[in-house]
Amino acid sequence: MKTKLTILLAAGLFFAVGTQAQGRHDIRNDRMDIRHDRNDIRHDRRDVRYDRAFDRRDLAHDRRDLYHDRRNLRFDRRDLNRDRNCY
Repeated sequence: MKTKLTILLAAGLFFAVGTQAQGRHDIRNDRMDIRHDRNDIRHDRRDVRYDRAFDRRDLAHDRRDLYHDRRNLRFDRRDLNRDRNCY
C-alpha cells in the first residue's frame, strides 16, 4: 500500500513540476513570437510603401500579408496575457 501511495505521490509531483516548467517556456516563446511578428509587420509596411509608389500589382498581396502578421501579433499578445494571469 505504501509503495502505491509513494508512486502516485511521485507521479503527481513530477506532473506538477512539468506543468510549471512548460508554462514558463510558453511565455518565453510568446515573447519571441511577438518580436518576430513586429519585425514582419515592419517589413510588410516597408513593402506596402514601396508598392504604393512603384509597383501597384503587388500591393494587395502585401496588404494581405500585413493583415495576417497583425492578426498573429494579436493572438500572441492575448496568449502572453493569458499565460501571465494563470500564475
